[in-house]
Amino acid sequence: MQLDGRVAIVTGGGDGIGAGVARRFAAEGATVLVADVNEETGGAVADEIGGRFLRTDVGDKSQVLEMVATAVREWGGVDILVNNAWAPGELGRVENKTDDMLARGLGIGFYGPLWAMQAAFPHMKERGWGRIVNMCSLNGVNAHMGTLEYNAAKEALRTLTRTAAREWAPTGIVVNAICPGAKSAAFRRRMRENPELEKASGAMNPMGRMGDPEQDIAPAALFLASEGARYVTGNTLYVDGGSHINGVAWTPDLP
Repeated sequence: MQLDGRVAIVTGGGDGIGAGVARRFAAEGATVLVADVNEETGGAVADEIGGRFLRTDVGDKSQVLEMVATAVREWGGVDILVNNAWAPGELGRVENKTDDMLARGLGIGFYGPLWAMQAAFPHMKERGWGRIVNMCSLNGVNAHMGTLEYNAAKEALRTLTRTAAREWAPTGIVVNAICPGAKSAAFRRRMRENPELEKASGAMNPMGRMGDPEQDIAPAALFLASEGARYVTGNTLYVDGGSHINGVAWTPDLP
């Protein structure tokens, strides 16, 4: 029970990687607030693990602040924050991306985590203990085609991770990022749109498969959320079966 007595918030906890992390944290003793824009899936995961669901659009600052405030009101604080939420957009070339697309991507993928971290910080600092895990992406590291707003938001989030880790190191708060390679909700959606890529995605992975959110990604998040990570901060952990080693050869046919 590595998280016994801890209070955790998992954004995008209703599906994919977020659901896998929420389940694992609960199994390790944490009280989990599942924050998701989808009431059906988010509520189902929260009921399954005996947690609390709160409908949250992380692109809306007031909802993010209420998310943290809810955990503080109900359980007295926040020990662990996992910024995982994302809402997939449409594939498109750089020259065709609009201001609205970029603003939406940065709102969900960068500002949402920033607001959550800012809101959680005083409560973690007061306890002298905090764990923040930001889900980033190989899309930004390897510059995948067609997903500029996602790539930019996730790389900005990695910069935020390192900066907060440096500034908050004396407080007992550690901040780390995971770049996962797994069958997330976004991955499944992309594969439905491009079925010919599903087999190719596994073939491109050195281990020959995409990861499982609960069995492959959640254990890494558990470590970064545990007491064992007390001396680990500002890092990017690639939990991807080795995909980051040689990059990704995916070249979608973009209009």
